[in-house]
Order: sequence, then C-alpha cells, then structure tokens
Amino acid sequence: MDNNKVQLSEFIGVKVGMTRIFDTNGNHIPVTVIKLIPNIISQVKTNDKDGYNAYQIAYGEKRESLISEPKKGQLKKANIDQFLNKFSEIKTGEAVIENLGKEIGISEFTPKTYIDVTGLNKGKGFQGVMKRHGFQGGPAAHGSHFHRRPGSIGCRATPARVFAEKKLPGQMGCETVTVQNLQVVEINSNDGYMLIKGSVPGGKNSYLRISKAIKK
Repeated sequence: MDNNKVQLSEFIGVKVGMTRIFDTNGNHIPVTVIKLIPNIISQVKTNDKDGYNAYQIAYGEKRESLISEPKKGQLKKANIDQFLNKFSEIKTGEAVIENLGKEIGISEFTPKTYIDVTGLNKGKGFQGVMKRHGFQGGPAAHGSHFHRRPGSIGCRATPARVFAEKKLPGQMGCETVTVQNLQVVEINSNDGYMLIKGSVPGGKNSYLRISKAIKK
C-alpha cells in the first residue's frame, strides 16, 4: 500500500468500453474496461467549518488553455500542478487537512470486491411510450388505427386533470443511474485499468463514480 495515497471508498474512472475475457476453466466473462485516472484531493471540508466531512477531488486532465481561471486558482491553492477540469465530492467519516493535494488510492478495490457504479446513461432523445415505458401497443393488423399510441389518459370530468407521473412520451435517457453489486474481475495499477464484470451506465469516455457496494 502506498502511504502517500489516501484510501477512500470511492473514486472516479473513465469508461473505455466492453470486451470479454476467459477464466481458467475457459468460461466466457463479459467485462467493462475502466481507465484509472488521477483523483487528487483539491479541498478538505470539515464538520467545524462546512458542517460535514468530505474531500473534494479534482480529475479530468485538459490542456491549460481549456482550464478557467477560477479552477486554476483552486488547483494552485491545493498545490496541484496538473490541469484538472472536473471536481466532485466524496463524503467521509473523518477529513484530515494534511491530505490536501494527495492522490486517492485504489488498493482496497481488489478482485472479487463488490462495487456500485454510478454514471450518466446514454440519451435516447424524445421517445414514445412503447420504447420509453415498454407498452405493448395496439393491434398490428390492417384496419387498426391504434398501433403505438399511449391510449386514454383522462378521467372524465372528475378529477378533470392528468395525474402526475403518468407514463407518456418524452425525453428518454441522460439520467444518473447506479448499478449495484457488480464485481471487480481484475485491476492493474501499473497499466491503469480495471475490469468490471457486466455492463455499466454511460457511453465511451464518460466518467463513472465507483464505490464499495453498500448492500454487501
């Protein structure tokens, strides 16, 4: 374990894509490849000053010209010489001010560890009720004028309105989704990648929050 790194229960990674591997018995295992990127503590929030304990982490390296001046000031204050563009918070039971500027380690995420993965899923645009909610739809035969419509949604004069949360056509996707109880298959810190069994939310090159499973 690297003593210069702070071990937390969460970190941010980048989704590369999916592939497959074979175990020692020749079984096919679908895996998602996660690129391991630097997660550096850019601010320490304490209960006395901020009302809660947390670490603000900086990640997502960009060219210097793409970093705004306020972000440069935040990085400079934390003595971070990399040009990182994104910030996020990780709540902890105890926040130590001496950890400012240190990198987050991932030594606790060993193979067979159960994790939860949170990300922004793919946007599907404006979709109808059959694709968005899985409606069965109407008859497909000739003469039917009811194929992919939602059907009746009203309640006559009483209550004379459409109830909230009614399943209707609309924007699909672009939502924050968490997939729980996935399993780490392999982690290679030297080459900078992690393999997770199964699929995770988001498209290629999207950022994912990977944390210890809360239900295991």
